[in-house]
Amino acid sequence: MFRDGRIQPRSLDLLCFPEMAFTGYVFEDSAAIAPYLEQPKTGVTSQFCSELAKQLECYVMAGYPEKLGFAELDEIALAQKESGNGPQKTEDGKEIKQIGANSAVLYGPNGEWLGGYRKTHLFETDLTWAKPGNGFATFVLPSPIRTVTLGICMDLNPQTETWTSSEGPYEIADYAASKKADVLVLLNAWLDSGKETEEDHDWQTLNYWAARTRPLWTDEPLGSPVDEKKLHSNNEGHETIMVVCNRSGEENGKTFAGSSAIFSLHKGSGHPKLLDMLERKEEALRIWNIKV
Repeated sequence: MFRDGRIQPRSLDLLCFPEMAFTGYVFEDSAAIAPYLEQPKTGVTSQFCSELAKQLECYVMAGYPEKLGFAELDEIALAQKESGNGPQKTEDGKEIKQIGANSAVLYGPNGEWLGGYRKTHLFETDLTWAKPGNGFATFVLPSPIRTVTLGICMDLNPQTETWTSSEGPYEIADYAASKKADVLVLLNAWLDSGKETEEDHDWQTLNYWAARTRPLWTDEPLGSPVDEKKLHSNNEGHETIMVVCNRSGEENGKTFAGSSAIFSLHKGSGHPKLLDMLERKEEALRIWNIKV
């Protein structure tokens, strides 16, 4: 896999980079992020992913801030004009000006563009500048990767005011289950929980990520407790490998959780299985080998 400290071509199947990997994530408003918006396919992130995918002969995905085209900008301006309500504002009074999208791109082993995705559920940091996507995305790739569902950070969170860990809703997990996804990838800039800060790993965040995928590891009806008898059962159904690629470090006063991780989620097993994870502050390339 490695030679002279370098990854050899065809030794990887999929390489992931986190949400808005090369620009940073914490921008105050649309004016602050405007200089960093990228054109899809031709922007810096797309070019990087294309070249790296071609060099390593593998699939590469990364998050980036996408610049909206003139047609979309005109549609947004027209809709705002017709509404007659003037500029929209966030709850804390910041003006909303949709000029981009929090997006991700996927490139193939020949350096070819295979598709993009726009974050569907926006976090407060996205609201001032980003247009939400219109639904989650799934890509069907050759074995051993096969069916991949892609989400970005807040996509994992519930989008209703009232929800519980047992009853949900579980939007992206339900979607992945409906697609029989073999792999669920989350490209994140997830903030540190601030809990048990003396620990090397952000366990509260890791547990939360696992809990939000409940439909992928249990077949119990919503609202019911997990059946303890199934915790060590061999009666396991479809397996989904979840890869969470998360930011670490600090940016503009915000601390990220790090703790990038890989989980095995067997339908009906009654519990998620954490296979490996990075530390809170660790900056590293971690290579995971999964038997399929």
